Amino acid sequence: MKKHLWITVVVLSWVFSGCGAYLNQPMKTTRARLGEETPFNFHLRNLPKPEEPIIVAVYKLRDQTGQYKPTEVGTSWSTAVTQGATNILIKTLMDSGWFTVIERENVGNLLNERKIIRSTRMEFNRENPSQALISPLLFAGMIIEGGIVSYESNIMTGGVGVRYFGAGGSGKYRQDRVTVYLRAIATKSGRVLKNVYTSKTLLSQAMDGGLFRFVKFSRLLEVETGFTYNEPADMAVTEAIEKAVYSLILEGAQEGLWRADSSQQAMMKGALVAYEQEKKEMEQVDLLGRERVGHEHYSSFSLSGTSLLYQGDYPNPILRLGAEAGITAVFSPGFAFHLGFGKSSLATEQVFDRKVTYFDGSVRVRLLPTDRISPFLFAGGGLMMPDGEMPPNDVASNALLKLNAGVGMEYFITDYLGLELAFDNNYLMSDGLDGVVNGKYNDFFYRSRVGVKYYLSRNKK
Repeated sequence: MKKHLWITVVVLSWVFSGCGAYLNQPMKTTRARLGEETPFNFHLRNLPKPEEPIIVAVYKLRDQTGQYKPTEVGTSWSTAVTQGATNILIKTLMDSGWFTVIERENVGNLLNERKIIRSTRMEFNRENPSQALISPLLFAGMIIEGGIVSYESNIMTGGVGVRYFGAGGSGKYRQDRVTVYLRAIATKSGRVLKNVYTSKTLLSQAMDGGLFRFVKFSRLLEVETGFTYNEPADMAVTEAIEKAVYSLILEGAQEGLWRADSSQQAMMKGALVAYEQEKKEMEQVDLLGRERVGHEHYSSFSLSGTSLLYQGDYPNPILRLGAEAGITAVFSPGFAFHLGFGKSSLATEQVFDRKVTYFDGSVRVRLLPTDRISPFLFAGGGLMMPDGEMPPNDVASNALLKLNAGVGMEYFITDYLGLELAFDNNYLMSDGLDGVVNGKYNDFFYRSRVGVKYYLSRNKK
């Protein structure tokens, strides 16, 4: 009993040892502090300096999602995203160093205050009425408009848990997504100069563990612990707005709408190269951030190392290594037909040891056809031919039919070179492979293989 208890304690300690939030629990109140910066704010502040700051007006950055905060129980009337995005945008524009922002969101308050100043000065400045009562307002050559256009909840959810003899733990996660659009408008013509959009995911995690055991007669031990972490929505909106402003600056500089300072031209050129590279990479990324493979492959050649594990009428099987070559015809990104040829052996520790040659064909279904890494399922059949002399009282023929089915994983190292890992069960249609007919099941064997594949593509560079 003590041994099991110690094992449980060690396992739970190991599970929670990597959880920073669990080890950083708030035990006391904290004082007010300056607002945290997002990880992207550093890149925004380190942009090349402009030739001259651009005077811009920001009227309102609206929440156009219409979404309320998601809850697991009941209804929440709190909005999913902040209603103060205009304040975030103004700070972001000022942090970049490229813009001089003028007040427009509450321009009515500003105009009223100017009226008070004007009337007060007129009242006490009767002797010199020609003197300017108040300096004129700045006007903007450009307006920044846009909004938070979507907030999608639960675009990905999942979890895992295990419990054994009253001890265990579980974890789950949820991913949301917020999208921001920004556009720059020329005030003289009303023309939309640039329009950009960015998105940011929000991660929510929950982990818990517990122990429920009788450690002694009539003595019950119950322990529970856990934590949750929710990425702040306002920080996600801030980072998305910062990325949008960053993109707006670089794309405008690329088209000559505004320019960096002459001493910063080399730095700006480097930033534009990096930005173009990022845009090309994003063309191959899906909604969940996974890299897509868009090449139209029509066939591939493979060479693999294999290991076979005999399962028959003799005990104590051992692994035997072999080699296999194959060719695959690709009919679509998710569907293919594979032909393979291999040589190996099946053996036990003492009695049975036999070399075999086999041919097989299988239909393959790739579960994530546009991803660089994807699991796949396959099933088919083939022919296996034992080599050498048969054991005494042999009842096997020279060729045995077989069926096979299995699972695998494929990873594209490059666009045309892949790495493959697969495991399958090969069931023989005869029980005479090892020379013994015994039991109600035929002989079979497990096969695992690791290999490389070279793809031929219609759009190969």
